[in-house]
Amino acid sequence: MDNRRWTREEEIVVLNLYCRIPFQRATKTYGPVIEIANLIGRTASSVAMKIGNFGSFDANLKSQGIVGLSNASKLDKQIWDEFNNKWDELAYLSESLISKLKREKLDNGGTLNQTISVPLGLDKISAVKQRINQKFFRECVLCSYGCKCCITGITIPELLIASHIKPWSIATESERTNPRNGICLNALHDRAFDKGLITITTDFKIKVSNKIKNAVSNEILNKYFLGLENTKISLPDKFLPDKLFLEYHNDQIFLK
Repeated sequence: MDNRRWTREEEIVVLNLYCRIPFQRATKTYGPVIEIANLIGRTASSVAMKIGNFGSFDANLKSQGIVGLSNASKLDKQIWDEFNNKWDELAYLSESLISKLKREKLDNGGTLNQTISVPLGLDKISAVKQRINQKFFRECVLCSYGCKCCITGITIPELLIASHIKPWSIATESERTNPRNGICLNALHDRAFDKGLITITTDFKIKVSNKIKNAVSNEILNKYFLGLENTKISLPDKFLPDKLFLEYHNDQIFLK
């Protein structure tokens, strides 16, 4: 058994992992848990337990009757409280620590998904931070929904998008990275959501814009849009969409 005191840096790395894997998969035999354990020089069991400790603070898990472990430390609570609403800070700091442990440069592609685009005009540091934040956001959102579109259940990764509820262009840095500002959608419904042709209400039901309802009806339109009215989306196991973001989309983006 590892009795060494956990460091702040180790806990931040594990909190990153907590966000990116299904809570129920966080066992000592799960590949990502083993990988992080090896990286920080801990046992897989101790990393799994630390994830359980973080789970004890997660209100979304508690609302589903899922409880974490009961032996969380003072440092666990401090780390959770520090980063729970500062997702951009967690993403950049934790990925920086992981890159350092792997002896990789943060901007060499080792920890970044190079398919993620970054707006022109950003300096190098800003561009790196933005790629990290987008990668973190995507992984957290897709993981929370079990890599399934919350409307159709599609599981093909190439068709899945971590959609922002409050648009990226309007959101603050922390809101852009906040997994509770995201839902997992397929490419078609992501486009419709982005353009305000559909929205999701605060009770997690789909609402279809009159712009679609007034269009010439056909079988495809009925199947992929009109038939969705008032159906409930599949909810994530973590990072339930924040109702304030949903209200923003309902009021400011949705074409009524």
